[in-house]
Amino acid sequence: MLAAIESAQGVLHASEIAACSTRLVGIALGAEDFCADLGVRRSTEGSELQLARQTIVLAAKAAGIDAFDTVFSNVADEGGLVAETTKIKALGFTGKSVIHPRQIEPVHRVFAPTEEEIRQAQRLITALQEAERRGSGVVAVDGKMIDRPVVLRAQRTLQLAEAMGIVENKEGRS
Repeated sequence: MLAAIESAQGVLHASEIAACSTRLVGIALGAEDFCADLGVRRSTEGSELQLARQTIVLAAKAAGIDAFDTVFSNVADEGGLVAETTKIKALGFTGKSVIHPRQIEPVHRVFAPTEEEIRQAQRLITALQEAERRGSGVVAVDGKMIDRPVVLRAQRTLQLAEAMGIVENKEGRS
């Protein structure tokens, strides 16, 4: 189940909505209705959505579910779609709603880990495993200490790459 948050009340209660059911897998921002509720127009840069977007990401992450951004209405503007998707990925969204089949591939491309991100994640995990074999839980890669949050991000990168079929999973299937 996915809950759409489309009003000021919905944004203000995003945490309760996100935690309301174990069957809920994510919450999504519905920007057109949200902006109508606020009495504002949607802009290209999306400044009117900034607080709502951040609130939805925080609520979803706190509840352990996915956060989905609103649709990008201009189906002919792939560059704008990619730019907006890149921006919301950096905010912590795990997905983006789409309204046209041609939007699926560009959104997948933005959310897919790059080859460099995959290589770096593999390097970090390998370095930590080698350190643990030596009896050390502390490791540095490229002069930076690798701690639990860094390892968790690396693991999530590899899990996403496996789920998207970019790399083979542990059972050897792609």
